[in-house]
Parts: sequence; C-alpha cells; structure tokens
Amino acid sequence: MMASGSGDKNQLKLYSCYMSSCSYRVRIALNLKELKYEYKAVDLLKGEHFSPEFTELNPIGYVPVLVDGDVIVSDSFAIIMYLEEKYPQHPLLPQDLQKRGINYQAANIVSSSIQPFQNIDTLKYIEEKVGPGENLYWANHHITKGFAALEKLLKGHAGRYATGEEVFLVWFSAPSVCMPADLFLAPQMHGAIKRFNFDMTQFPLLSRLNEEYNKIPAFQDAMPENQPDNPAAGAV
Repeated sequence: MMASGSGDKNQLKLYSCYMSSCSYRVRIALNLKELKYEYKAVDLLKGEHFSPEFTELNPIGYVPVLVDGDVIVSDSFAIIMYLEEKYPQHPLLPQDLQKRGINYQAANIVSSSIQPFQNIDTLKYIEEKVGPGENLYWANHHITKGFAALEKLLKGHAGRYATGEEVFLVWFSAPSVCMPADLFLAPQMHGAIKRFNFDMTQFPLLSRLNEEYNKIPAFQDAMPENQPDNPAAGAV
C-alpha cells in the first residue's frame, strides 16, 4: 500500500520514491517554485509501482507521477515542463535560446543516456542475465560515458551553475537561478556517489557544480535522505 502525507484534494500530489533520481528532480523543481505538495510514497523494492492502483496513473509503472487536480502527468521531464508552464513563478528556463538548448541537451543526456541504464529494473535484469556484480560494471560504464559528455558539453558555459553564474529573465530576476540542467545533474551525481561509490575526481567541473548544489536548501530538502519514506529517516 502506498503511503501518503496529509493534504487536501486540491493540493498537488507527487507519487515519489526517496531513492528515485527522477523523483528527486521533480522535488527540486517543486521546492524552487515554492509549491506545496502531498508526498505519496511508492515502494519500488516492494514492486508497488506495478500495482493496479499505480499503473492506473502511469501505465508504464515508473515514478514520479504528479497529480494536479484532474491533471495527471508522468515522466520527470514532462512534469518539470508542466510546472514551468502552469506555475510561472521562479522560472526554471532561461530566456536565452542558446542557454535553453544547452540545458535541454544536458538534461537529456542524464535522462536518456545515463539514468535508464542504472534504474532498479535494468540492473536486476543485467544481474539475472549476465551474472552477479555485472550490473555494477554496467552502471559505472554508462555513468562514466555520460559524465564525460557532460563535462565537455558544459565547458565554456558553466559558471556557478551548469550554464552560468546567474540568469535574469524579463519577468523575474535573482542572483542565482538554477536551470533544468541543474535539476537533472544534482540527483544523478548524488546517486552515482551514494549508490555506486563513483569517483568524481576525474570530472572536476561536475564536482564543482555538485558542491554548489549541496549548498542550496531547495536541493538539500529534496535529497533522498530527507524524504519521509527513507527507512533511515525513521519512516515506517
């Protein structure tokens, strides 16, 4: 049974799992936009994402899923874009088209070329079909390949964050604004380090960005260790 926090029917609901980097991205976005939401935990280890209750929301059985009244959106990229259009406060997209393109590229490298190769179902399949321990080699190979691409892509664009020091949009300004690339990079690096003991020293630019992300309250609050369904946090 999926656990849930308290909340009214008009409140945003996020079906999430503490260990899911895809859910982590959306939690950051919600925090940055200062949107309150009800956390509805989905236990991936128990297979709750394949339950009839959950697949009614997302037929492919992946978290996260956002429920906003009568609107149901799944897939982290789609959810973040939905939030950006529905709730324009504290925008996440740069006005500059080149920066926007770089953000899309970086986010897509994470969501298409790294994360799918390290999710629970994939690693379980590799271990069953190839052999014990092979799943870790598989995950590290794709993390290394993806991080190498990101290091090259962001060279010349990165400042304090992935595509610069700060961003000033026509309708909003702030001394330090995070972009979609940052929302995807932070969870990916956190997972690589915590789950796979990945050595980040070969990627100095990404390591520096990770240090900056770890200082931001909106990112800290979204971390797996701070979620109500994390067993280490005392959740039942």
